[in-house]
Amino acid sequence: MRLRGLLEARWWRGQHAWLGALLAPVAAVYALLLRARVGAYRFGLLRARRSPVPVVVVGNLVVGGAGKTPTTIALVQALKSAGWTPAVISRGYGSARHDPRPVSLSDDSRTCGDEPLLIRRRTGSPVWVGVDRVAAARALCAAHPDVDLLVADDGLQHLRLARDVEVVVFDERGLGNGWLLPAGPLRERPPVMPPAQAVVVYNAPAPTTAWPGAILKRNLRPPIPLRSWWRGEFGPGHEPWPAIGEPIPAAAGIAEPERFFRMLEATGVRILRLPLPDHATWDTVPWPRGQAMVLVTEKDAVKLPPTHPDSGRIHVVPLDFEFPQEALAQVLARLPARGPAGR
Repeated sequence: MRLRGLLEARWWRGQHAWLGALLAPVAAVYALLLRARVGAYRFGLLRARRSPVPVVVVGNLVVGGAGKTPTTIALVQALKSAGWTPAVISRGYGSARHDPRPVSLSDDSRTCGDEPLLIRRRTGSPVWVGVDRVAAARALCAAHPDVDLLVADDGLQHLRLARDVEVVVFDERGLGNGWLLPAGPLRERPPVMPPAQAVVVYNAPAPTTAWPGAILKRNLRPPIPLRSWWRGEFGPGHEPWPAIGEPIPAAAGIAEPERFFRMLEATGVRILRLPLPDHATWDTVPWPRGQAMVLVTEKDAVKLPPTHPDSGRIHVVPLDFEFPQEALAQVLARLPARGPAGR
């Protein structure tokens, strides 16, 4: 944790210049390896594989959470409204298995990963996970012949899967200090302007890079009791926002817990911050005993079954993104003609 704190201070706040000097040679090696890998695909030494249907990849250029999962959910919902029948493929971070397999509503997050299970529950669309995304894409399409479009969650750097559109997500942090890993947060070095197949969206009040893009609208809804959330009641909250009083414990096992905490405070709720590591396992609860109410994110809720001893006091705070219409129009314009491709 100490090293992580030092790295993040260097990446996002420009502190610890000595650390950047130490890591610069490692970043240079990473840059060479990255260039060799990209070149191997460009010159045909490695081949990108096509899915049976068009593919839209959602990802970001920096490490950590920029809001890819809620963006994926919003994009799937928008594509459905536009007449497509989308499904989702994901690596399934944290999954105990690596072979391609479907995600069911009754799955344990440890078998498929927390984010794929959340996407499955929020969209109702088929979701398959697997380390080999090409195999996952082909298996999903074979199992669901009605699917005519795939959304690849967090697949921007997975070059083996050919894509028709890239949705690149940025948040308030932008590109950080502009250095490649590990001296900076960049997974790859961005060109001056986005590639032709890229559609840029910002999970922020305004653009945070030089790339033009649309703003994602965020809406934090009032809390839903955990048991209701598991029953699929994702509509308006059953209860209003809690009245200002004693601070309410709020736990978040996501990449950027502070973003969740700030959004809660913007509603007027007083909270007790309980940040957890991204993809926290929730082996123990972080809040003091005797609390009448605790607040968690949806990403954490998938790891807290309705039979949990504290389920009566746990409330889930849904986060909705609205995919911008101008960005959706750009996505649709970059897709091939309607209908399965390459079947």
